[in-house]
Amino acid sequence: MPKSPRLAARAVLLHEDRLLLVNAWPGGKSDLWCAPGGGVEPGASLPDNLARELREETGLAVKVGPPCLVNEFHDPASGFHQVEIFFRCHIVAGQLDASWQDPEGVVTERRFVTRDEMEGLRFKPDSLPHVAWGRGFGYDPLELIQH
Repeated sequence: MPKSPRLAARAVLLHEDRLLLVNAWPGGKSDLWCAPGGGVEPGASLPDNLARELREETGLAVKVGPPCLVNEFHDPASGFHQVEIFFRCHIVAGQLDASWQDPEGVVTERRFVTRDEMEGLRFKPDSLPHVAWGRGFGYDPLELIQH
């Protein structure tokens, strides 16, 4: 029986014209970078879930703004399907600290990158730079994960 898609909320957070990215692969297992955020817990709004995830992953307190991107991906081998809603955010308190530890142990690295620096990184979704430094709304269609 097919699994229901997992819903996640992610942040598009520009600070001093740099985008916040995280590596959510414990032990450096992958070089893939993404926007911070994660799965939503029932009973809390998407913005509240996102603010909680950012605090856990980065130590930052944020104000969550409007949605700006929808992305989805599916792994046919495992049946995992995730739908992500990205929200524009800005920092209200805190700064990145290299000693910060994600209590879940998922995010091992976090950093702000310029648009030019993104060209040398492997990241998902593909439209992230366009949406981050643009003003429109984006949709990355369903991407099948290839093994």
